[in-house]
Amino acid sequence: MAEVIDFRSDTVTQPTPAMRRAMAAAEVGDDVYGEDPTVRRLEEVAAERLGKEAGLFFPSGTMANQAAVLAHTRRGDEVLLEEESHIYYYEVGGVALWAACQVRPLPSRRGVLDPAVVEAAIRPANIHFPPPRLLCLENTHNRWGGTVMTAEQTAALAEVAHRHGLKVHLDGARIFNAAVALGVPADRLAAPADSVMFSLSKGLGCPVGSLLVGDRDFIAEARRYRKALGGGMRQAGILAAAGLVALDEMIDRLADDHALARRLAEGLANLPGVHVDLEAVQTNIVMADVAATGRTAYELAGALAAAGVKVNAVDARRLRWVTHKDVGPADADRALAIFHRILTEG
Repeated sequence: MAEVIDFRSDTVTQPTPAMRRAMAAAEVGDDVYGEDPTVRRLEEVAAERLGKEAGLFFPSGTMANQAAVLAHTRRGDEVLLEEESHIYYYEVGGVALWAACQVRPLPSRRGVLDPAVVEAAIRPANIHFPPPRLLCLENTHNRWGGTVMTAEQTAALAEVAHRHGLKVHLDGARIFNAAVALGVPADRLAAPADSVMFSLSKGLGCPVGSLLVGDRDFIAEARRYRKALGGGMRQAGILAAAGLVALDEMIDRLADDHALARRLAEGLANLPGVHVDLEAVQTNIVMADVAATGRTAYELAGALAAAGVKVNAVDARRLRWVTHKDVGPADADRALAIFHRILTEG
């Protein structure tokens, strides 16, 4: 039987041999007591890479995002964010559940908010309104297909927020993809934000983990919330060791994933009934609109899985294909041939 090709997400990546060696040899201690040297080193390196004072290691990006919201807000505040953002769409209502804040979803163009829209959404102080406290941004943007936000766009949005007294949190789960695509250092993209989260377990290939970075006072507060959310880990240096390898060895190769996504996107766009917005294919995610095939994305995802190709249906009309280090050009070509057969043979 042919090997399954998995384009569902870059979260399915396997740790590299170098990561496994580093994990096996990691010096560890109890991180809740602040005694794990490998975790401490990873947090320092992460903060340095993104130009912030301090960092904090989390089991997941969702927990890191939620701890950031908790640290930036008070109960009853308002959080402004993009209407398709991960924090709003995929984190189980955590802003309401944990922070007891109201969310204000805002429309965007390909995941990038308009500063004028943000400005108009920030209401003045009034006893009837929740105080606007936090603006959340996302780079790259998952549901818009891995689109990037430039440093200038981020700075313009942060200027509006800061002028009105709001903090800015950047969900930068794939910020290194954005940096590679734009050809700029990641700290430039992070600079306008008060806090930034990024994932180790997506394109960087680690088995577990995300980092939250910001100033020291913010990270001290986030540490309390990490503990409250159940994220305090003990000998976590075994996991952090993989993160150090990733930050040294796995960033530049993200360009390969982007090139493969472009190859895949162009092939998908040539299939009958499939539409791809090629201008939106900027990093390692491809959204394929299959409405014109006469079959739902859910049906086609099932047919592809049965034929050995795993992809995610994000809704009834769109399939999401994500490239990563464990798939290559031959996998993309074989997946395209299988999909063509499914579409033409029924």
